[in-house]
Amino acid sequence: MKYLIIPVTPFQQNCTLLWCDATKKAAVVDPGGNLERIQAELTRQGVTLDKILLTHGHIDHVGGAKQLADATGVKIYGPHIADKFLFEELPHQSQTFGFPQCGSFEPDQYLEDGNRLSLGDMEIKVLHCPGHTPGHVVFYHQDTDMALVGDVLFRGSIGRTDFPGSNHGQLLKSITGKLWPLGNQVTFIPGHGPVSTFGEERRSNPFVADQLFD
Repeated sequence: MKYLIIPVTPFQQNCTLLWCDATKKAAVVDPGGNLERIQAELTRQGVTLDKILLTHGHIDHVGGAKQLADATGVKIYGPHIADKFLFEELPHQSQTFGFPQCGSFEPDQYLEDGNRLSLGDMEIKVLHCPGHTPGHVVFYHQDTDMALVGDVLFRGSIGRTDFPGSNHGQLLKSITGKLWPLGNQVTFIPGHGPVSTFGEERRSNPFVADQLFD
């Protein structure tokens, strides 16, 4: 799996372009905005967009998804249906956070824990990891030990839990119960900021380091 991080929106959200090197089929994860940057990278990398993947329903992650889908004819997958209320509230979200007006929409397919998605010759596993939002999902590619975790986990921090539907205890359970078992070697791309590994966060993250739970 090849990937390229494309920071978008005033929130510098990590939109990620993933592709299968053998087939050049690509997915865009969390196209929150700045579609011209995303489309330019699709052309520059010589890949064909096959699907759009969404980790959760916050505006900085989904604000450009419907427009990109309409422009390219691909389908939108994710997150879990528990985030449906956030898609219904996108007009309010865009106004509240100063984003371009975004109408409500629904993904073509909501995802469940354990679902598997194909991308060319690759298989991507879906993990339902609620806490930051009730329907948040993580995308995991086992062959390359790579996870796209949205706003569940960051380098040195964790997702906010002061939003409607957020739950701090649930978030900690998602991280320690769903992500850590994948292995310390897993590299993750967060929704904001630099990449890290699960092993590094288990050693040093002040919110979820192993020593906090001994």
